[in-house]
Amino acid sequence: MASFRSALLMVAALTTTIIAPVKAGPAAEPLVSVANATLPTVVVPDLLDPEGQAVLSEPQAPDTDIQLDANDDQATAKPSGDLAAMVAQLRGPEAGTRELDCLATGIYFESKGEPLAGQLAVGKVIANRAGSGGRFPGTYCGVLFQRGQFSFVHGQGLPSVPHSNRQWQTAVAVAKIVDQRLKESAVGNALFFHARYVSPGWGMKRVASIGNHIFYR
Repeated sequence: MASFRSALLMVAALTTTIIAPVKAGPAAEPLVSVANATLPTVVVPDLLDPEGQAVLSEPQAPDTDIQLDANDDQATAKPSGDLAAMVAQLRGPEAGTRELDCLATGIYFESKGEPLAGQLAVGKVIANRAGSGGRFPGTYCGVLFQRGQFSFVHGQGLPSVPHSNRQWQTAVAVAKIVDQRLKESAVGNALFFHARYVSPGWGMKRVASIGNHIFYR
């Protein structure tokens, strides 16, 4: 009986030795049989290039914001080429703003039958007046509505123009070119002009003659 009891004690001691936790610090874990062990999942960080930036293993979707910015740049790209090429690129039915609409209206009624250089010159005079620093009103619309300056203006309203009219769309393009200062004009800083068939005797400095108009400073 004593031998059997001793055998039981020995078996218990051996069992305790095998499954007893091994201490590796304050909170050791029990041993697990190798056959039943489950290897932990190890998160492998992305590789780094020499500059310290992560090298992604899979292609990433393009940045939407950056793509939109690129499209915006293309949409707002300035026209190029000579005056005729720029007009072809900017021609359209809508000026876009009230001020540009006034400028285009002035160009249309004063020079729609003139060559493009003549239309540019008329637009430049209107812009010069608006930027003259107090000598004339400071806006395109104000310049047009100044009393006694433009015969096509009556009261405080502009005459209507069919926006499908090609001459109107050309005037819109010229107005944008003048407003954005995309092309220089031979009239420079001229502030006045009149048709060739009149002789007002202004006594001003003549700066250019383009198409059917003579320009003065």
